[in-house]
Amino acid sequence: MTYCIAASIDEGLILVSDSRTNAGIDNVSTHGKMHAFETINDRKIVLLCAGNLATTQAVLEQLHRDKLKNSPINLNTVESLFEAAEYLGHVSVEKQKQHNSSQGQSAFNPTASFILAGQIGSDPHGAYMVYAEGNSITSSANTPFLQIGESKYGKPILDRFLKLNTSIDEAARCCLVSMDSTIRSNASVGAPVEMLIYRKNSFSLDEYYCFDDDDNYMLQLRRSWETKLREAISALPCVDKESKKPIRVAL
Repeated sequence: MTYCIAASIDEGLILVSDSRTNAGIDNVSTHGKMHAFETINDRKIVLLCAGNLATTQAVLEQLHRDKLKNSPINLNTVESLFEAAEYLGHVSVEKQKQHNSSQGQSAFNPTASFILAGQIGSDPHGAYMVYAEGNSITSSANTPFLQIGESKYGKPILDRFLKLNTSIDEAARCCLVSMDSTIRSNASVGAPVEMLIYRKNSFSLDEYYCFDDDDNYMLQLRRSWETKLREAISALPCVDKESKKPIRVAL
């Protein structure tokens, strides 16, 4: 399993992903889920991947090959992020079909999902989630983030704190806490944790971070978050004794 987040806010994008591909008792392996593409100067495009590793690698290889061969549709020719997401969806569906037919096993699951994020030309920055079926959705004012993979543990903090007008540095911390909460609750998600901060209209991918499990900053963030949570719980109002009611008794 994996967990990836893309937050698209007023100031730019925050992309975060884990690196765990297997979490067996005696077999833990890692593989990066964040991939930046070398493109022409008027665009920056980054891909986050979740699902079958063979499928995601085949999709990435096809995107690179189409770009190198200057195919009619590739990441250098698409005119918008939406068009890039449609192109990615077509490639993904085709690779899933190939893997399904070659395996011939009902238990084999070749599905994969992606988040495509970045900026093209004068269009605003943004992010699209591409489902296994090839269709896609984008973030919105009410939900300025997208998730793929093991999303349930890290979603509450994003729902409560992440808004379009959240500062980009605060949003980055929020996404890292979301990732750390998921790592804490699910052994199939794990470090190294990659984070990329893209500031709108910069066309620069220089703010890239990679945190190991014992990284000093991540340890400090984790301890501080847990301490503040305990303080917040302790400060909550006590249960109102006047709200007590008779318990229902089964006959």
